Amino acid sequence: MFRVLLFLVFFVLTVSAKAQRDTLLARNITTTSNMIGIGGVNVLDTYISPEKYRGTELRFISMTEKRRLGNALSYQRILQLNLSLPHNRARTADYLAGMLNYSWGLHYNFDLLDEKRLNIKLGGLADANLGGLYSTRSSNNPGQLKAYVNITPSVIASYDFPLWRRVFSVRYEADAPLFGVMFSPHYGQSYYEIFSEGHTDHNIVFTTIGCAPSLRQMLSVDVPIGKATMRVGYVGDFQQANVNGIKSHSWSNAFMIGFVKRFRMSKIR
Repeated sequence: MFRVLLFLVFFVLTVSAKAQRDTLLARNITTTSNMIGIGGVNVLDTYISPEKYRGTELRFISMTEKRRLGNALSYQRILQLNLSLPHNRARTADYLAGMLNYSWGLHYNFDLLDEKRLNIKLGGLADANLGGLYSTRSSNNPGQLKAYVNITPSVIASYDFPLWRRVFSVRYEADAPLFGVMFSPHYGQSYYEIFSEGHTDHNIVFTTIGCAPSLRQMLSVDVPIGKATMRVGYVGDFQQANVNGIKSHSWSNAFMIGFVKRFRMSKIR
């Protein structure tokens, strides 16, 4: 399984590098967006507590998509950061929670309908995540490190439509991890045992859609305002796992707002 994972990551990186140097003079369409948002989050990690914690989440998303004219292949880069301070039902304890996500991958494009108004992208991402939880009350195992890498199938659909003499665009993206690698202690195993005493016990775990069913999705609308384009949307990020006797999840729903830029550029090899 580990060799298969390394092969797929290497294949994605190799094909993408070839796509970027495919011609001496390439005409690229680049779309960038930066968004901030706020929403609700539900957090569970039985390594620290059997209780679910709920609160408010702040999220930042930076996305870049590039495609060469005349080529069906495009690549995407996404950087996400979320921070939250959820609390238990009695409001006697809080978590300090945060996660940094970096996704990079390729899609094959299908341009449909008149004037190619409908675009469907099918592909996959290499998805890396690093973050953690810290309990403000617990003195025994007060923190939990979150670190995992996934190979993630991805689908994107966008549709351009005229309204009020302008062109609007609606976009939907869904990414669901298929398999990956995750760091996790066993239930009751301390980080001191792992890192100071060297008492490791299968703390690097292979995950699949069976033990870590997760989904990230975003629905957005691009609204032209003067010479600028505003993007408003919804992000649902549902990460969960059941490994080494520990159940965990982070379910968040957030309203996002930001701006989009599209431009063309020439690139010499």
